[in-house]
Parts: sequence; structure tokens; C-alpha cells
Amino acid sequence: MSLLAMPTTVSQLYIYPVKGLQAIAVPSAHCTERGFEHDRRFMVVDAAGRFMSQREHPLMATVWTDIADGMLVLSAPDLTQVEVPLEPQGEASLRVTVWRSTVDAVAASRAADAWLSDYLGAPCRLVYMPESTRRECNPDFAPGSIVSFADGYPYLVTNEASLADLNARIAAKGGAPVPMNRFRPNIVVAGAEAYAEDHWPELQLGSAVLRSAKPCGRCEVTTTDQATGERLGPEPLATLVEYRDGRDFGLMFGQNYATERTGTVRVGDTVAVG
Repeated sequence: MSLLAMPTTVSQLYIYPVKGLQAIAVPSAHCTERGFEHDRRFMVVDAAGRFMSQREHPLMATVWTDIADGMLVLSAPDLTQVEVPLEPQGEASLRVTVWRSTVDAVAASRAADAWLSDYLGAPCRLVYMPESTRRECNPDFAPGSIVSFADGYPYLVTNEASLADLNARIAAKGGAPVPMNRFRPNIVVAGAEAYAEDHWPELQLGSAVLRSAKPCGRCEVTTTDQATGERLGPEPLATLVEYRDGRDFGLMFGQNYATERTGTVRVGDTVAVG
């Protein structure tokens, strides 16, 4: 490992306890084999057991999440909050699907099922991934790695300079800047050149080491206001297509990583590249 030529540090850290719902900004996070501890271990599924996403249900963005006293807390505008054990017990008797993966999950909470179904206006269930469930990453990009209910890989790393460049391009066309939360990253870095993350094969952050998997292809979720659930398109996709359209990965922003060595990362940590 060597330090980058310019000092580059971790500026923001986020976990998403429930796939598709709001993030929690944290000062530190523990990197486990399948991603940050508590990141996307819960998922909302429809009546057929298939994952629900902001792609079809942008209102999911307005469900707040918190972790307190061993409980996952869900809240939303004008609703009483609901609490769920952070590690629900029981048999992993449900078969659920996220993209091409079908895995075993635990039914988390009937109360949360009813709460989410009422708020989202569609029958759904909240499910939990226990330690016994092993969901493999795509072996073409992260061989031997496992992941939670994240789209495909344990971590998404984004770069403040890359966002600044993107927003400058949007502004040049008269558009409004987009915030980093549109991209739903786990780790945000500051101090690097724009798109330097495209070329970082391995990162040491605190005591953890992450290895690069693939660029992150972006979808219509990036056009959704993460505070209101309102679709505000066409940006940032309309600008990304002009200069970040990769033949294999689509419109690219950010880089996916897998766990090479578990450990703890903190806001302010220096980033070393291998």
C-alpha cells in the first residue's frame, strides 16, 4: 500500500439497514465479509418474495431508518414509528429474490409488514438475512466474496471531486446540481482527482482493506430526491450519458468494492491505494 500523492481521506460513511430505504450517516463502520455491519441485512419484498426498489417505488426513499438499543427503527412522515429486532430470530423459511440471487431469509416482523404495506400502498414484507445465508457476488468481478442484500457488491465508493465535475457539467447546461445521496454510497472520499476511483485496485481505510470489483452502473434511482421521493429527472443520467457511458457497465459513477480484510473505517481516515 502507498499513500496517494494528494492527501485523500474518508469524508462520509453510510449504512443502509434496509435495502432501498434511507441511509444512516455514521462516524465509523466495521467492514465484515459481506459489507458494513448492519448494511442491507433487511429487505422489503413483494407478495412473490421479490425485492422492492426505489426504481418502482420511489416513496421508499422517505422511510427513515435508525438503530437504537438493539432495534431497527422505521419512521415516515405522519406515521408512528415501528421497531424491529436488529437480528430477528427464527427459521430462514422464506425464499426471496434480489436480482439473479434467490436466498433464504427470516420473516422480520408482522407489525413492520403492515406498516410498510400501508405506507407504500402495496402488499409487502420485511425480511432479514441471517448469518447462515451466503449470497455470492458475481465471480467474474469479486470471486470468493459474499454480499448482503445490496445490489451486487459489499461497498460503493464515490469521490467528491467526481461529483463536483459532474455538477459542473450539469450547471454548464443550466441544470441544478445533484447531491451525493442520489448515488447512495457507503464510502465517500475527498482530496482525490475526479474519477481517480476508476483506477484504484485496492484500498486500505483504517484497519480494513477493500479490493475493486467493477464500476457502478447507474439507474433512474439517481433521479429521485432522497428526501421527498419525487422523481426529478433527467439529471444526472442525461449528463452521465454524454461522457460516462461504458459499453459493459452502462452509465458509470462510483466503484464497487469487496472485502479483502475486515476491519474498522472512520471518517477522516487516510486512504491508501495498493
